[in-house]
Amino acid sequence: MATKDTALKALIEPIVTAMGFDLWGIDYLSQGKHSRLVVYIDHENGVGVDDCADISRQVSAVLDVEDPIAGEYRLEVSSPGVDRPLFTLEQFERYAGHSVTVKLRTAFDGRRKFKGVLAGIEGDEVLLQLDGEEYCFPIESIDQARIEPQFES
Repeated sequence: MATKDTALKALIEPIVTAMGFDLWGIDYLSQGKHSRLVVYIDHENGVGVDDCADISRQVSAVLDVEDPIAGEYRLEVSSPGVDRPLFTLEQFERYAGHSVTVKLRTAFDGRRKFKGVLAGIEGDEVLLQLDGEEYCFPIESIDQARIEPQFES
């Protein structure tokens, strides 16, 4: 996890936890004047729009005081949803057996995007099965990973 992400997590996680939710993860997308900070929250009973709004107000107040992000940005608070992003080894392990899309920071075998079945973790590596082969990706090499929703007909 990058230093900025670590600093943001240290500021945001106590707020989310104190309000009775779990901090699922943080995405900071630096794009000049269009930067975005997405805070994903989770709860065993689900997350509603009012929950997101309440947490957004609290997080915004702390970020205004601490000012960890230079320049303008948009704060979004959201549930992880059915196509939830995966951030930690524990989350990858929890969703073993699910179909996932993984985007790497740098190309491996000439590509950065992989879609397969999450086989679990081994040490600090994520195991992905696709096309009859198993790939091991160090967690720090993964830029983004998301669960592929499976809908039953």
